[in-house]
Amino acid sequence: MVKISLRFAFTGRSRQLVAVWAAKGRRQSAASVMMMMMMLRERAWYHGRLTIESGGASGRQPALPSPPLYGLRRWLCSAAPAPRVCVVGSGPAGFYTAQHILKHHGGALVDIYEKLPVPFGLVRFGVAPDHPEVKNVTNTFTQTARSGRCGFYGNVTVGRDVTVPELQQAYHAVVLSYGAEDNRVLGIPGENLPGVYSARAFVGWYNGLPENQDLKPDLSCETALILGHGNVALDIARILLSPLQLLRKTDITDSSLAALACSKVKRVWLVGRRGPLQVAFTIKELREMINLPGARAVLDPADFTGLESAVKDASRPRKRLTELMIKTALEKPVEMQAGAAGAAAPREWGLKFQRSPQEVLPSADGSRARGVRMALTRLEGSGDSAKAIPTGDVEELECGLVLSSIGYRSLPLDPAVPFDSQRGVIPNSSGRVEGVPGLYCSGWVKRGPTGVIITTMNDSFDTAQSLLEDLQGGVLDISPSREGFGLVESILHSRGVRPVSFSDWEKIDAAEVARGKAAGKPREKIVDPAEMLRIIGH
Repeated sequence: MVKISLRFAFTGRSRQLVAVWAAKGRRQSAASVMMMMMMLRERAWYHGRLTIESGGASGRQPALPSPPLYGLRRWLCSAAPAPRVCVVGSGPAGFYTAQHILKHHGGALVDIYEKLPVPFGLVRFGVAPDHPEVKNVTNTFTQTARSGRCGFYGNVTVGRDVTVPELQQAYHAVVLSYGAEDNRVLGIPGENLPGVYSARAFVGWYNGLPENQDLKPDLSCETALILGHGNVALDIARILLSPLQLLRKTDITDSSLAALACSKVKRVWLVGRRGPLQVAFTIKELREMINLPGARAVLDPADFTGLESAVKDASRPRKRLTELMIKTALEKPVEMQAGAAGAAAPREWGLKFQRSPQEVLPSADGSRARGVRMALTRLEGSGDSAKAIPTGDVEELECGLVLSSIGYRSLPLDPAVPFDSQRGVIPNSSGRVEGVPGLYCSGWVKRGPTGVIITTMNDSFDTAQSLLEDLQGGVLDISPSREGFGLVESILHSRGVRPVSFSDWEKIDAAEVARGKAAGKPREKIVDPAEMLRIIGH
């Protein structure tokens, strides 16, 4: 008879495999024990201490002869430990980093930590509700998370629940991929008046980010002003002006949909410091705005004078984008006929260039924003390097809603991690954190909050490749074994933290999809973390 005692760290399919094997009965042959352990070891599923006792019961002969047992012990003891990698953050940067490591190192084990109970970061909380095709990337991330060599631990705040040095004790390498959790500020008077919101908070509000669910933006005005010419600015403008029947088919939160149903906003201006050749949005997002039902574009042809020749030497994407803006500006506006008596007037949006915000103007009683004073600018230089210089002239734009979309900003995570506060990034070289061997970074915290998901994918693959090269070159020493989540779990338990597994997330996911189905939506996002934890019995 064989008695096996395992001190283990199993994940995913390996737990099921162990359960099936154990269910066959306690009496196992030497061959079945060897086969089981080989399956686990080959897939890097078993890591820990093994104790095997062989002997008979009631006078029976031992079922496991000595030679195979000794060979099994020698084999398990001599096998090299698998590299254990920890990734902090479960957005695109985190998952793409994990995916590349798992694909190109057959023995590596990767654990992903996330502060929220739910994964996917900006794919869930940043991508616009009416862009479901972009969110399909979560299918790939789900495959990664279900890998037998990948673990997901949500509801864990690194830097508070467990420190980076503690993760370094548990893993051979730690990758920081936690993104940008803050926004850049305007730094002008009136910025904190009611009616002024950051784009990050507004996007989080309609996308169900828990920290923004109490935002309650005031949409009682007719004119909204968005400061910024990026894709996020266009996303917000589109959500503000979209017909409700389109939004009802998306995963926008029920509370924000109700607020938008009562919105009086019918005009949105997007304002930038520089000119048409410096806008940061892409042609796809611009085309969506131009084709938005029930809304017309208002672009001043004078803003585009002479650009046909200036754009000749530009890159193809920039040239096509500029040509579309010129075409839209020169088109005669089509008077939109109301479909029925009493129908709402057409909504409109427009781009304003070479204006830099100086002050958010308060209402007469000082209770809220009523407009923004703008400094008119001229450009010095050309292309992306052109700088906006104030001319000395100013103008006031009346509005009741101000949304600042001038960029996100990363924050320091842990005193043990170097951080460049000026640039808002972790100092690094190809993802290797400067001065801290075994510590890496990827995504926005590595390069700054720019680019789209494919940019983050390539950036994360670059970091993962640096890590793999360090493994291959012996820069990362994996000879000392690491306990991985086994050690972290004991730390979390001592601090009263209960992590959420990927299978737990799938229960939350199923609940959201079921609620959405009842309302004719892809899902109804649960926005309260406490409710998420109740669903999984935490």
